[in-house]
Order: sequence, then C-alpha cells, then structure tokens
Amino acid sequence: MVTWGIVFALILALAYFSSRMVRQEDDGFQDAGLAILEFGRAFPQEAIRSLHATADGKGVFVRLHDNKAGFMRSMRNHFACHLIEPGTVRVRPLPSGRGFAVEFLDAPFHNGEFTFVNAAIAAEVSLWLLGNYVGHADMAPETVSGASG
Repeated sequence: MVTWGIVFALILALAYFSSRMVRQEDDGFQDAGLAILEFGRAFPQEAIRSLHATADGKGVFVRLHDNKAGFMRSMRNHFACHLIEPGTVRVRPLPSGRGFAVEFLDAPFHNGEFTFVNAAIAAEVSLWLLGNYVGHADMAPETVSGASG
C-alpha cells in the first residue's frame, strides 16, 4: 500500500512539472531582462539600445548601437541569437500591417513571418532593419564640391 502511494505521488509530481514546462513553452518570450542577458552573453561587445518582442513571444528584434540590429528566437529552453549584417536581410510587409516577413540570407533557419502587438512597433522594427540593410558607407552624406567661377 505504501509503495502504491509513493508511485502515485511520483506520477503527480511528474505531471505537475511536465505541465509547467509545456506552459512555459507556450508563453514564449515574456522577460526583457532575460533577452538582454542572453543577447549580451552571445555578443558581449554589442550595446543594446532597445528591443521589441513579437506578439506571440517567439522572437525578439534588438536595436544595437551604430544602427545595427539583432534577432533572437526562442528555441524551447534557450534563445538563438543572431547579429544581422548589413545587406543580409529582406523584409516584406504582411497584409495585416502589424508585421512583416523576414528572409535572413545568412541564416535561413530564422526566416519567418513576425507579427507585433501594433503597427507602430512593426514600423519601428522595420526601420531598424532598413537602417541595417544600408551599409554605413552608403549612409554618409556625399560631399559635392562645386567650383564657382
């Protein structure tokens, strides 16, 4: 009788912990501090200016210093971090206006459609990616030398 009680208690404990793990997996990204720590661990030399998570919490777009951008995707118990290099991303808008589809040319396993809470956040993140798409040399204003005679 005691043995069956112990077995029953172990089954209940296993069910409890497995349901918590599934719930955490479904919740996705919810903690900005965790994203900052994970991205900082992956790229310690990069300074984070701001970040925005997708509506489902499965992805986080990171704005870095010098108009660089980064991306984090939730991979069950860890985050895959990616530094987006200039010219290696293609973005197209989604019909809803609250998101966009991204094609990472150097990391195709991160490709996907990303929806945000509202259109303003989607627009801001797309501008980060646009700023990252244009190289630093292309963003410098051209100097026009005019000779007046």
